[in-house]
Amino acid sequence: MGIFTPYKRHANKFNYTPRYYDPNKEERERRRQELRGERLDDSGEYTPGKYIQAKRDARISRNAEQSKGGGNRMRMWAMGVGVMLLFLFIYILVPRIAAIVDIANDEKAPTSTQEAREVEEFDPYAPIIIVPNDYQEGDEIVIIEE
Repeated sequence: MGIFTPYKRHANKFNYTPRYYDPNKEERERRRQELRGERLDDSGEYTPGKYIQAKRDARISRNAEQSKGGGNRMRMWAMGVGVMLLFLFIYILVPRIAAIVDIANDEKAPTSTQEAREVEEFDPYAPIIIVPNDYQEGDEIVIIEE
């Protein structure tokens, strides 16, 4: 509740002075933006859409320059080479990986009853079968193919 006073009270004001303000830098930035086409008119007064139009015009001119330079053409070539490498990878490596997986699956599955017995769980109380070793030092090993 305010009490009537003859003195008018003002709201609290914030008196800020920039500590690192460089007017030369501001002027350089303004000139660079004008040269790039980002700020077309800098009359000091704001007109609705002024900055949006300036950015749009700058974007259109930049895209026109890029299309003249062949940047899109190079990008398309790079994408084409990337797609070809992907197809080559799929064509060469995927069948090999599938073959390796098939071999691994074949090795895991026992095919005979003897292999099925080998796969059985280890029983520490089962009798141990000892096979004599007839090989002595100096003997030649002869491999007979059947």
